Amino acid sequence: MSRYISSKQWYAIHTYSGYEEKVAESIRQRAESLDMADKIFSVLVPKEKQIEIKNGKRKVVEKRIFQGYVLVQMKLSEDAWYIVRNTPNVTGFVGSGTEPTPVSGDEMEKISKRMGVDQPKHKIDYKVGEVVSIIDGPFKGFDGSINEIDTQKGKIKVLVNMFGRETPVELDSLQVKRV
Repeated sequence: MSRYISSKQWYAIHTYSGYEEKVAESIRQRAESLDMADKIFSVLVPKEKQIEIKNGKRKVVEKRIFQGYVLVQMKLSEDAWYIVRNTPNVTGFVGSGTEPTPVSGDEMEKISKRMGVDQPKHKIDYKVGEVVSIIDGPFKGFDGSINEIDTQKGKIKVLVNMFGRETPVELDSLQVKRV
């Protein structure tokens, strides 16, 4: 390591997908047991809340924002880097050449904002332009194409052909199904 950074910064670590939590816990334990709390400060698996619909019921779930990545806040030093790099299931780091590149402050702010969103996003498995059939509400029985998707509210706008004109209808994602 040619240069050490005396301030603490965030670094993105590559892991095997599905091992993010295990890696984060291992890094925390190693930092504690090897008395590195002054160099390795925080370990984070970025997640956001989403609303999934299973069997017609809404359920809030936490989904990883970046599959296969863990964020580590540390002061970059040979020994701290050695601990992180040699944690089981760590495959590497984000950086150029042989040195890890810190995650920018802007990027961390965006990630924090995304994680801190109190309102879970709705997971809507439809795409704009897809044709759907309306199965509930006053437009039941009509078909239309999806014009807009609002994941914050869980609503979709469907263009329904009425009286020879396309009319936008706002619906809950539970009110439609694929044709």
